[in-house]
Amino acid sequence: MKIVVLKFGGTSVGSIERIRKAAKIIISYVKKKYKVIVLSSAMSTVTNDLVKKSKKISKNFPHAEYDVLVSAGEQMSCPLIAGELIEKGFKSRSWMSWQVPILTEGKHKFSRISQIYKKEILKYLKSGGIPIVAGFQGINSKNRITTIGRGGTDASAIMFAKFFNSEKCIIYTDVDGVYTTDPNKLKSAKKLKVISYEEMLEMTSLGAKVMQPHSVQDARLNRVDIEIKSSFVNKSGTLITKKKNIINNASNKIITGISSTQNDAKVTLVGVKDRPGIAASIFKPLSQNSINVDMVVQNISANGIETDLTFTIKLDDLNKTKKIINENKNINFKKLIFDKNVSKVSIIGVGMITTPGVTYRMFQSLANYKINIQVISTSEIKISVLINKKNVKKAIKALHSEFNLDK
Repeated sequence: MKIVVLKFGGTSVGSIERIRKAAKIIISYVKKKYKVIVLSSAMSTVTNDLVKKSKKISKNFPHAEYDVLVSAGEQMSCPLIAGELIEKGFKSRSWMSWQVPILTEGKHKFSRISQIYKKEILKYLKSGGIPIVAGFQGINSKNRITTIGRGGTDASAIMFAKFFNSEKCIIYTDVDGVYTTDPNKLKSAKKLKVISYEEMLEMTSLGAKVMQPHSVQDARLNRVDIEIKSSFVNKSGTLITKKKNIINNASNKIITGISSTQNDAKVTLVGVKDRPGIAASIFKPLSQNSINVDMVVQNISANGIETDLTFTIKLDDLNKTKKIINENKNINFKKLIFDKNVSKVSIIGVGMITTPGVTYRMFQSLANYKINIQVISTSEIKISVLINKKNVKKAIKALHSEFNLDK
């Protein structure tokens, strides 16, 4: 059986007109002799409206009831898609998570799919039916409805592709693929034909909004190739696949993409006592308060007694961070400095694994534009620098040109 899993995001089913367009896409795969499983998000704005209602009831709305409430959005969109397909002469029906069933583990609001029972869906596919399944949700061992966090319908589609061993998993959204950088920041940004899981994971964690990081990680762990396409235009999209497939492509560029963040703050502790365990003493209470620390640099102590330690956090966490550090009796320092006018710019690409000189080229390119680097961090496929926020667009333009992403 040749199965394709199609996921439609909230904007793709945001109106009756768009639902009709989604139905035409579904029918096109049926005509290609595919057995189609559809995962649908709620219509755009519906989930946000439900969340607002819960907050009006209580700021501490019970998580279990929250999941029941917000899962109602998909219960609206799925029968509308099925109804449109029936109107066009096709056999279709909606499936809620408990009807499949889709089993989940973990806490309410942040559950993960652990098992999908295939029997009834397979039976329906063999009968010529098109199942329209509610994404973003499942049921737990207590038979309660659960949700799987932001971007949950992507994760649902990926797990359906895994359990049903589908030939394709296509995510339809309001963008036509993944770009070398944000087209809103650089008009010459180019759409990528292919990107690795690892590169996509780095880009989403750095703010790219095409997918949520946990959904990309699900695809990577389960080796499910994903294609990102637009439901609004009939164009080829971007394939997300194994790193090996990218590295083996000799024509591939060294750098795949450039990302930037807009919600960073830099914190520096001046004159910290230089002793074993000082960094742990600083970061432990931050971790306990769910503050994510990103880039870290510690200067070499000139006198063996004191040093300076700099790190970055989300700007939203700055006030809480200052309070925690000032109240931390386990550390001594002379001065606390913070800077809100910073952004992180990163180059990402599996090509740098086998290519020397990438770091030099990045730094020299920024120097040519008189952009000062404040903090540096690296991984196997990523180099990130912290710069003044006002220089972000200039830095992206310089690096996009340096690594031939304009072509």
